[in-house]
Amino acid sequence: MKMTVETRLPRLSTLSLVTMGLLMALQLVIKSFSVGPAFLKFSFTFLVAALIARLFGPWWGMMTAALVDVIGTLMSGGPFFIGFTVSAILGSLIYALFLYRQPASWTRIIVAQVVISVVINALLNTLWVAIMYKTPFWGLFPIRLLKQGIMTPIQVVLLYWLFKSHVVALIQQRLKL
Repeated sequence: MKMTVETRLPRLSTLSLVTMGLLMALQLVIKSFSVGPAFLKFSFTFLVAALIARLFGPWWGMMTAALVDVIGTLMSGGPFFIGFTVSAILGSLIYALFLYRQPASWTRIIVAQVVISVVINALLNTLWVAIMYKTPFWGLFPIRLLKQGIMTPIQVVLLYWLFKSHVVALIQQRLKL
């Protein structure tokens, strides 16, 4: 698998900028429909985050991930914790490393999602929750790891369907990406 990272911020056309803004708004709307308590929360925002990273690359993906995390936290009225912003940025980076300007193969999607599920969601986010709520990490980790074990296959299938959809292909073609 060949992974590349651009070292400069790619320029965006007006259409790309508007598309990115709409995707960010969609991500904020989807984020408000997450379910479960803080330590077991689940939503479909990963689909939009992965799509932004795939379409616009690591730099724009990481910036939008940070913005959506901060704005989403402000909109929800919940406590802000920088660790979750770091997790969002790293998740977007991982999606971009595996999917930006690369074919959306099962292998790439599986590896990207497993890395995000284990490293970001299970380890880092559990650490952030443990720090925020002064809860023992090892008390939370097993159930959150189990959740990731259940959700990862579902997320992989949803991502594959998203990236293979005609709508995404039309968006890429229209954006000339």
